[in-house]
Amino acid sequence: MTKWKIGSLVIADGKQPVGIITEGDVSKAVGKGVNPDKTLVSTQKKRLVTVEPGERIEVAAKMMATANVKKLPVMEGKNLVGIVTQTDIVNTSFALVTSLKEMVQARYRPPDFEM
Repeated sequence: MTKWKIGSLVIADGKQPVGIITEGDVSKAVGKGVNPDKTLVSTQKKRLVTVEPGERIEVAAKMMATANVKKLPVMEGKNLVGIVTQTDIVNTSFALVTSLKEMVQARYRPPDFEM
């Protein structure tokens, strides 16, 4: 993951995604004394939580919060087409708030206090 500067890898059985391993998973394993270079990756015990393309960002954020995950694979049918991360959601939320602020400022006219 470090080599490609990514924070997670989706684990597949053939072409079917069955799990995900994250930097956090690796850090926890190293903290327990496991050598990540010599350890086989096993799929997670929990069901893989995914979202479909075009889903609202609010829905994806709620799914992530409910499942207590930071990365959400995006599936189109049985094909993995992307991953939504908490960082993506924060950046999108910030961009939406900034756009809304700009819209309000463009429409706001300060009152004329001159008499």
